[in-house]
Amino acid sequence: MQNVTLITEAQLKKIASDSRGLRTAATILKEETASAATKSSFDAFLSHSFADAEIVLGVKRLFEKMGMSAYVDWIEDQHLDRSKVTADTADLLRTRMKQSKSLVYVHSNNSPASKWMPWELGYFDASKGAVAVLPVAKSDSETFSGQEFLGLYPYIDSLSPSMLFINKGKAPRSRLGKVDATTTIRSAKSWLQDVAGVRS
Repeated sequence: MQNVTLITEAQLKKIASDSRGLRTAATILKEETASAATKSSFDAFLSHSFADAEIVLGVKRLFEKMGMSAYVDWIEDQHLDRSKVTADTADLLRTRMKQSKSLVYVHSNNSPASKWMPWELGYFDASKGAVAVLPVAKSDSETFSGQEFLGLYPYIDSLSPSMLFINKGKAPRSRLGKVDATTTIRSAKSWLQDVAGVRS
């Protein structure tokens, strides 16, 4: 097998841009908000910094290419103001996490400034445990060893933007699923199917 690498900002921005075609961001947002109004279940809750909006749109598109749905708060719940920590915002995010089968922590240089990401990760891990980190690299030569508590979780990397893999974290709860003891890597889609009960 070729060496796996982290997925990069440039790759995700290209996926987001390609998905737009000639439509404006406002048009896409309007279309997706209308579609999201009918959803009450998601395969993945994307925990992220709002400063990474374009990157997160690329991640959402990757999941959709795998046939999976992803919750993004500023698409599904535009009225939320993530700049303010309120009980109402927390209640809505808890509801959305309960409706989600897994949580993907989209880690970038902007993540440490987020007020919400560590809270979302802790809440989801305690309630469901199906958590993975998606480190977003500045270049394809970067590696990820896990920063502090993030090293506990399995993380997502790729052979290409369309071939995502899960690498084992350090914790027993890494939940790589049904693989033998020597295996440290598997398809991200099959991992999500196992931990989230998603059907092919």
